Amino acid sequence: MTRSKLLNSHVIDVHCHPTDSPIVPEAMEALEITICAMSSRQEDQSLVRSLALSYPEKVVPCFGYHPWFTHRITLKPKARKEDHYRSLFSPRNDEETRILSDLVELLPDPTPLEEVLVDLRRNLEDFPSAMLGEVGVDRSFRVAYDYYASPRKLTPFTIPIEHQLAILHAQVDIAVEMRRNISLHSVKSQQATMDLLSNLKTKHGAKWEEISLDMHSCGLSPPMWKEIQKKYSNIFLSLSTVINSRSPNHIALIEACTADRILVESDFNDVSMCTERTWEMLKIVADVKGWTLETEWSDDVDESDWGAVHKLERNWKAFQTGNHTPVGTRKKKREVKEWLSDSEPSDV
Repeated sequence: MTRSKLLNSHVIDVHCHPTDSPIVPEAMEALEITICAMSSRQEDQSLVRSLALSYPEKVVPCFGYHPWFTHRITLKPKARKEDHYRSLFSPRNDEETRILSDLVELLPDPTPLEEVLVDLRRNLEDFPSAMLGEVGVDRSFRVAYDYYASPRKLTPFTIPIEHQLAILHAQVDIAVEMRRNISLHSVKSQQATMDLLSNLKTKHGAKWEEISLDMHSCGLSPPMWKEIQKKYSNIFLSLSTVINSRSPNHIALIEACTADRILVESDFNDVSMCTERTWEMLKIVADVKGWTLETEWSDDVDESDWGAVHKLERNWKAFQTGNHTPVGTRKKKREVKEWLSDSEPSDV
């Protein structure tokens, strides 16, 4: 299908990682859709910043620290490098002690959380439309000797969920204070995510509904997603073919998601592929929902005749605007055991 530049200009890739690969200016010049460019670690906060300054009409910058890199952050202002990593990973035997010694040599000195938050606040202040992302929780990720190596050689160490949550809450506190939306990563953490959302709603009260949160490349079970929809008016769901198409679960999620809560993304690190990857998921959503797929854009279409691009742009605008009307919380009559399914796909 041939798509016009005008039609593409109404498509939003709500989650991608263009700074994970070398930025080719020609690819950015050719980009016709809007991308939400995620940061994830200390090294790429400035890269996302520069990309947004160079292409303000095409890039929504997103600043934050991904759970995979939270071991590089210390909660203690003056923690010694070895003490920090040894306390975090707690080797259980001689072999793990040896591995940790080798790993510490390769890891950077930990950054105090206070410094991370100062930098996050500065970036959000400098970009009024910026989001918090990518942040979240991940119970499956194992720390690599060298994250940038290919293939990666993994250690037996995972990052304690308590440490991830402490850093996540600190970042979310700033997002809520500054009324910034959030792109959330959740892998093998279904119950932890449900507890997180409940805690955030209780902690922040009415301010919680002022912002929106997107469950990026959502791998939650459909029953859990339905429960989230009932409890929270400000939670959206986005899917990508690069992650979600690994499992047929994404079709059930699209069916379970109400028409006004779904978004699409590429979750890709090559900006030249973001448009096609986003359209791949857009077509799947349209097919599952039974929506027509526009071949051109028109401002004169009655809402009852809107196709997928119109509907998804409406959802994005609602996500951006925030100020959601709270919904009542219904008591569960029984535990939904499907929440704890281990079938969710793993992020990359």
